[in-house]
Amino acid sequence: MKNITTNLKKLLYLWRRSQVPIKEPTRISKIDNLIIFLICILISIISSYKLLVISPLNISVIFSWICNFTEALISSGILILVSKKENPTISSRQIIFIITLLLAVQASKLALVSNISPLSLIIPPALIISQGMGSITALAWVSIASLIWPDPAVTIDNNLFFILLVCSSVVSLLGARIRNRAQLLQLSIFVPIGSFLSQWILIGKDKISLVDKQEFLFANGDIFSDSLLLAIVMLFTILFIPIFESIFGLLTKARLLELADKEKPLIRRLSLEAPGTFEHTLLICGLAEEATRMIGGDIDLIKTGALYHDVGKLHAPNWFIENQDGSKNPHDEIDDPVKSAEVLQAHVDEGLKYARKNRLPKPIANFIPEHQGTLKMGYFFHKAKEKNIKINENDFRYNGPVPQSKETAVLMLADGCEAALRAMNINASDKEALETISKIIYSRQKDGQLDDSNLSKGEIFLIKRAFLNVWKRIRHRRIQYPTTKNNTFS
Repeated sequence: MKNITTNLKKLLYLWRRSQVPIKEPTRISKIDNLIIFLICILISIISSYKLLVISPLNISVIFSWICNFTEALISSGILILVSKKENPTISSRQIIFIITLLLAVQASKLALVSNISPLSLIIPPALIISQGMGSITALAWVSIASLIWPDPAVTIDNNLFFILLVCSSVVSLLGARIRNRAQLLQLSIFVPIGSFLSQWILIGKDKISLVDKQEFLFANGDIFSDSLLLAIVMLFTILFIPIFESIFGLLTKARLLELADKEKPLIRRLSLEAPGTFEHTLLICGLAEEATRMIGGDIDLIKTGALYHDVGKLHAPNWFIENQDGSKNPHDEIDDPVKSAEVLQAHVDEGLKYARKNRLPKPIANFIPEHQGTLKMGYFFHKAKEKNIKINENDFRYNGPVPQSKETAVLMLADGCEAALRAMNINASDKEALETISKIIYSRQKDGQLDDSNLSKGEIFLIKRAFLNVWKRIRHRRIQYPTTKNNTFS
């Protein structure tokens, strides 16, 4: 019986491995780890030192301090683990940002808790974290920041604590889905109104005073001034979000949509200087967006990443077939497969330079090398073999890396399928199109290009169906309208 159980567990483990590849988190340097650890120690000290100033100091007080210190330290560690679990590619800067916010809130509790409502301390940082790193990380941060209070003498009304948790949870959940600054503005208005009404119902009408307050905004306990302060702090938070995006590499939905604007200088240049590449890019966007929607990926990320994935071709647009007018091909003129392969690799290297110059966020820049992975430049490789040139196959492969996320993997597959689907006969059947898609995707799998992408077999099946659906939409006949000398029909 024991052997049967063991074998079943092994089979279950192997099946899970085959369905969802294990994704390695981003490595963090020792110096960054030390900085993160020191900030966690500071959080623990601030969260617990008040117990040591209680007199007289005895063993029970010291034991309580040790428990509080350990609790705060473990909580900080859990927050870091949750953020890494939700975002395996999270950078050390972003982890430092999260725990620095926690440190700032803990310090603010000591200095301002008698003057400022907890709502204004907890909710604005939750909005920033949810925008940049997701709802789960934001909820974990809210839980830790709400439960750990540095001063044991400070007690929060149960009703206020409930309102705090509800409002911060709403902000954490909605913040990750907000797609523009206008929606952020709406949230900064409706959440304070909701907190005001909730406090009015649960805490009492007698704590509202609109006049005769010398410290109007810092009148802790007055629910109108607390809600007004919350609204003001949230508005300032929205103003500072673009700064946090730039400094800590946060990638919000609003930022993605701004980058996807086709009037952005880099995209505008692509449309003017490399129109064939731009058209190819738009077609790939349609395929990739539909596939990402089917597998539940980040649609805004892939739409934006797809627009920038081939910007490196701006360095030499006429070296790429889609931008040529048919008169001459520079590759034929140099007649050197090795140099031609270098030109193809250069479009990736130059693309990364454009990304740095235009300050594109790293998740967007990652689409530039990862959409090619380490694929072989088959055409020029065979050309070199025909010329009997002594070659190394690796000289005809892109430098990589292979796709590290589902979104970059989907873009690679869309890039491979787009030309093949567009070249198919208009009378081709759905079965023929699906076979073409399957062959291209299988070749990428066999070549190891999807090993680090975290795509499951089920998701790959959905991607195939999505590509087929897009092909069926764009494949349509146009009737030949009759024309006369003086009239045309539309």
